[in-house]
Amino acid sequence: MSGIEIWEFRGTSGHVAGTDLVGFHVEATDGHIGKVDKSSEEAGSQYLVVDTGPWIFGKHVLLPAGTVVRVDEEDKKVYVDRTKDEIKSGPEYDSEKHDAADTVYQDAYAGYYGPYYGGPI
Repeated sequence: MSGIEIWEFRGTSGHVAGTDLVGFHVEATDGHIGKVDKSSEEAGSQYLVVDTGPWIFGKHVLLPAGTVVRVDEEDKKVYVDRTKDEIKSGPEYDSEKHDAADTVYQDAYAGYYGPYYGGPI
């Protein structure tokens, strides 16, 4: 089994660097959760910010890129390896703290979403 770096897109995800994922639908393991509102491809800090719309009362959630299992450019969908409940229970997204590179804030995400080990996808 190989380790998965939580702040980088998996090499097996099909994500092509430079592809704008904003507007793509995001699918958890148990259904649709929203659309990509913002994405980062900065080395070592890759992530998606997802607008959950009415699903979590208009909340935005941050998903580290390592949670992305597959990107389907044709259908404009991003598939992640978490359930809706896991995402809903994750750390609360705060754009000011995240954009300020608050290490305590980032550590909360790293602790919740990884590092972890995944088998074949």
